[in-house]
Amino acid sequence: MSYPKPDTRCLTYADHLVGPEGPCDELIDGALFVREPPAPTWLHQKIVGGLYYQIHMALEGKRGHAFIAPVDVLLPKSGEADEQVDTVVQPDVFIVCDLQKLGKRAIRGAPDWVAEVLSPSTAKRDQTVKRSVYERAGVKETWFIHPTKRTLALYRLEDGRYADATVLELKGKTTLSAVPGVTIDWDRLLTEVG
Repeated sequence: MSYPKPDTRCLTYADHLVGPEGPCDELIDGALFVREPPAPTWLHQKIVGGLYYQIHMALEGKRGHAFIAPVDVLLPKSGEADEQVDTVVQPDVFIVCDLQKLGKRAIRGAPDWVAEVLSPSTAKRDQTVKRSVYERAGVKETWFIHPTKRTLALYRLEDGRYADATVLELKGKTTLSAVPGVTIDWDRLLTEVG
């Protein structure tokens, strides 16, 4: 399970860069979340890889880039400098269309689209704490994919808040509303995993 590390300080990205925990940790409102073993399952990783591949191909020659974890995404609350940002996440797969958000080491600002493939150890935090963080940051569309149930909970930003989730089965095709021209073909993706 992923736990906040006991610490009374409000940590920042500067602390995160020099911390002993390693590159797969996240900061949310200054609290460090340490990812505990085990590693993600092969099914989790196949879905992450399949999503990334389809999105990468769809964006080829277009504005925007697909990314796959681990990549630090800094979500400032105002104009604070990078080293002072207290919320740093690593979504499983995400798209950034505004290339000015790409820094030398990290991405600064909300991605346009985010997907989290749920694992037993992080599912609760992803669907509550991180969903709230993505909403606050202004991520236009967030997907939570449940690999064993083969479902997708899709959240779209409307007037600064996420509308109720649209829950879909992982079959057929799902088009991203936040990034034109990108559609996920679940039947193709899941054929490889059985």
